[in-house]
Amino acid sequence: MTTIDFSEEQTMLMETAVDFCRKHSPLDRVRAQIEQQASVDPGVWQEMVDLGWLGITIPENYGGLGLSLADVVPIVESMGRHLMGSAFVPTTVATQALITSGSEAQKEQWLPAIAAGASASVALTEEDGNWNLTELGSHAEIQGNEVRLTAKKNFVLDANQASVIIVSANIDGQPGLVLVTADQLPEGALVRETVIDETRRSYTLALDGLALPADQVLKGADFAGIEQAALLLLTAEMSGGLSGVLHVIIDYLTTRKQFDQYIGSYQSLKHPTVQILLSMEACRSHLYRAATCIAQNSAGEIEAALRMAKAQGSEAFAFAGDRAVQFHGGFGFTYECDAQLFLRRALWCQYQFGDAAYHRNLLAPLLLDETVA
Repeated sequence: MTTIDFSEEQTMLMETAVDFCRKHSPLDRVRAQIEQQASVDPGVWQEMVDLGWLGITIPENYGGLGLSLADVVPIVESMGRHLMGSAFVPTTVATQALITSGSEAQKEQWLPAIAAGASASVALTEEDGNWNLTELGSHAEIQGNEVRLTAKKNFVLDANQASVIIVSANIDGQPGLVLVTADQLPEGALVRETVIDETRRSYTLALDGLALPADQVLKGADFAGIEQAALLLLTAEMSGGLSGVLHVIIDYLTTRKQFDQYIGSYQSLKHPTVQILLSMEACRSHLYRAATCIAQNSAGEIEAALRMAKAQGSEAFAFAGDRAVQFHGGFGFTYECDAQLFLRRALWCQYQFGDAAYHRNLLAPLLLDETVA
């Protein structure tokens, strides 16, 4: 079994990310940003670019830092801790798709651009919400030097800012990926969705026979790698979110009084709070074990580690968010309470790329001895 490791690079990135997110994403600013068109202020995005965060996983010969996807985890965890909205996660997932599946020409065109600040996104979820990324209703046909793409995708994050969107579709009968640039999207192709997490900018992407150059079909189709990147970053968000909601809970329990006693002194509130603390530590352990497996390229352990991490984080964060709202019952109106922001984030993360039951079902053949009758 892979031993959990925490590299020097991760330590430095975490220290920087903690300060950055604390400064740029206090909860009052999170609330204010909900009303804005973009998920993050352009100036803040540029600071992230200047710190080199968008190029962390991009190889050095394309203008990046050439580090592992595991090195992105401390940044996303810090963002989750402060509910920071941005296109960072979808851009990182799209970057992984280009690294593992793109042609040399596609990498040379887009990886340096992303490292320099261009945002990107992925369109993977079908209308039926199927969590198996290779079971696709969208389709594309290659006709000479042209590919015609017909797709309807949901939950395309920060698509309004993306310079490029990577769309999954059956291409001549096989699951594949097609690169679509912002200037190629027809008018009305993107429609803003109303989703549980108001800090998100989620869109439906509808394309009906969109004609594109055939060289925009990605050379490969590493759906497993894309799913692994998404699961790792989602779990990092949930781990950070658990830390953030626990802080909100403790702050309230140690300031509100009832019958001349702090409500945190009551066992009915103390015990669930301790349970949240323990589940947060368990989530972080699973997260950093999965990150270590990826960093060490432990191919036989990556999938199981990620599915365990996602299952643990999904349940733990949803429970913590729910308890936080219940504990703040004295507010009267839930929306005025910051705890509801964490609950909304928890419910979003819980059902993206599979809930706990889904991943535990897929874990069974990975963990159990198939030779046992």
